[in-house]
Order: sequence, then C-alpha cells, then structure tokens
Amino acid sequence: MYPAISEHEIYSAPASAHPSYAPPAVIPIYSPAVTANTPSYFSSTTIRSASTATRRWSTGLCRCLNDPANCLVTCCCPCVTFGLIAEIVDKGESSCVYSGAMYGLLALTGFACLYSCFYRSNMRAQYDLPEAPCMDCFVHFCCETCALCQEYRELHNHGFDMGIGWEANVERQRRRATAPPLVETSMRR
Repeated sequence: MYPAISEHEIYSAPASAHPSYAPPAVIPIYSPAVTANTPSYFSSTTIRSASTATRRWSTGLCRCLNDPANCLVTCCCPCVTFGLIAEIVDKGESSCVYSGAMYGLLALTGFACLYSCFYRSNMRAQYDLPEAPCMDCFVHFCCETCALCQEYRELHNHGFDMGIGWEANVERQRRRATAPPLVETSMRR
C-alpha cells in the first residue's frame, strides 16, 4: 500500500525536507530599547552563562595518568593535592596546610566533595572554563580524585609550579616579566 522506506532514509532525512518544516523564530535577548533603561550593573557584559565559556580544560577529567606522581599522591592523600590547588585558587589568602587540614577534617564527615566543589567553581570562573563534563558538585561527588587531578593539571598547564605555593609563583612571574632580553654576541661586524 505504501512505498517501502528504509529506516536509514527516515532518520537521515533533514528536518527541512519535511513539507511542514518552518525554521525557528529568533528572538533577540537584548534589544536597544531595553538595555538603554537598564542599570549599568545589569549590562550584558556582566551577565555570562556557563555555555559562553571560551576556553576548554587543557586535559580531560579521566586523564589522571598524564601526571602519574600527582595521581598517586591524590589517590593516597587527596588533602595534599587539594591544599595545593586551594592556595593557588585563593591567590595565597589561605595556606596549603590550612586548606588541606580543612579538607581532611571534612573528609571524615563525608562533606569534602562540597568543599572542593566550591574551589572548582572558583577556578572555572577565574580561567573561563566550562562546567564540563557535568555540574561541579556531581564531578566532585562521583569522581573526587579525578576532579582534583584535573584541577591540579589545569593550574600546572597555566604556568603554576604547584610545589612552591602562591607567593613563590608570583615572585617567579615578576622576575620573568622584568628579566632583560638575552642578546646573542655571536654575530660581529
């Protein structure tokens, strides 16, 4: 009665091929009339959603063995890795020892993943990273050690030497910025 159509033809046909297809309407979010009367602290430049993150994580969540030493330390004593991360993310406001001790105490109660989730969110905001592969609290609840390893690698890939702390990293960056350029003397006239 009907012509034979394979499943491949049904699922591979574009939606625009259907006779009743109409493209979706585009509604502008900010119109000039609305933004002209909006206070400056609500301007479109200050509003940012999770989908507008422009950078990507430098390594994947499950790439723990990219840095085997950190993977081993994080598996055995995650409070050490967390303390190193927290000191850099806090920009030296809390020490590595304090943050690691707080994490260790919270680990006894089972709430360490909530504490480390807060730091992951702060780090994502600082480096404009997407909330991937899922929400921060789920990443830390389901894959705590993988999340800590990924954050450690991300800070390391951003140029931080995680073993020396915030103050020494700032000093190292300052020396690098003020170092005179090297001039080769091999060419002579």
